[in-house]
Amino acid sequence: MATAYKLSGKQKAAILLISMGKEASSKVFNHLPDEEIEQLTLAIANIHKVDPQEKEEVLNEFHEMCIAQDYLSMGGISYAQVVLEYALGKDKAVQIIQRLTSQLQVKPFDFARRVDATQIYHFLQNEHPQTIALVLAHLEPQQSSYILASLPEELQSDVARRIALLEQASPEVIKEVENILEQKLAQTVRQDYSVVGGIESIVTILNGVDRSTEKSILENLGMKDQSLVEEIKKRMFVFEDIINLDKRAIQRVIQEVENQDLMLALKASSPDVKKVIFDNMSTRMVETFEEEMQYLGPVRVKDVEEAQGRIVSVIRRLEESGELVISRGGTDVLF
Repeated sequence: MATAYKLSGKQKAAILLISMGKEASSKVFNHLPDEEIEQLTLAIANIHKVDPQEKEEVLNEFHEMCIAQDYLSMGGISYAQVVLEYALGKDKAVQIIQRLTSQLQVKPFDFARRVDATQIYHFLQNEHPQTIALVLAHLEPQQSSYILASLPEELQSDVARRIALLEQASPEVIKEVENILEQKLAQTVRQDYSVVGGIESIVTILNGVDRSTEKSILENLGMKDQSLVEEIKKRMFVFEDIINLDKRAIQRVIQEVENQDLMLALKASSPDVKKVIFDNMSTRMVETFEEEMQYLGPVRVKDVEEAQGRIVSVIRRLEESGELVISRGGTDVLF
């Protein structure tokens, strides 16, 4: 007799985590907010013994939901239901789809995320910059990066600016653009209110284009809104991204920045960042740094962030002068 249906969502999640074991469960916790971790921890603590039948039913349900989610991402709700009906029967398929869609909010332009960026570009290239910005803000970063880089140079900065300044789009506008795009690409969509665009959106997109395109966009954008360019630049390369630089670049950065800034920056950095920095120092220098960092004692978050910001500014300056290369989309070429 089935028993898992009596359990709450938290209880099922707790049983699933217990069944996964400590190591796998801890990795799941790393991706959850503190509030959910507390709730799950309490739920786990209240389960003194996992009934074998409940465990099997919870694992089966989880497996079915994962499969359904994969089908959903491949071809939408209708496709997922057809495949699940074929595999599990109509009643079971309906139950799974209902569980998924009860919490699912299909994002605007969901259909377009499964379409080749080249096809979308052909549709957008002659559209108004605001329309282009609206669509790019909803697409996957890789798609948007390709389309933005493909636009005429004089249009790129205008679209980038509009993406950065987008805040909220009305469902009427989204619906109109979606319907036109749907007709062009023969897909099915759903729409809702969506907060789109903003600084983070354009930063993600620019991080995916090649360096020459990025430079051209920022230079042209700077003629219209220099403060916006500075804000974008601040977020394009964060201190923790230093682990993606090659050894020669990291050594160059260590030479250029102030030791005091580097010590402050490392006080609150991840072990990976510290390792990368120390691996590119001499043994004596590492010993000196570790000793002086201990003498620093507790430091203010503001001081750490300011120090990291100054180091990022040095890295950006070295990149702009061609002395180091930050890996990004497209092909980076040094002259």
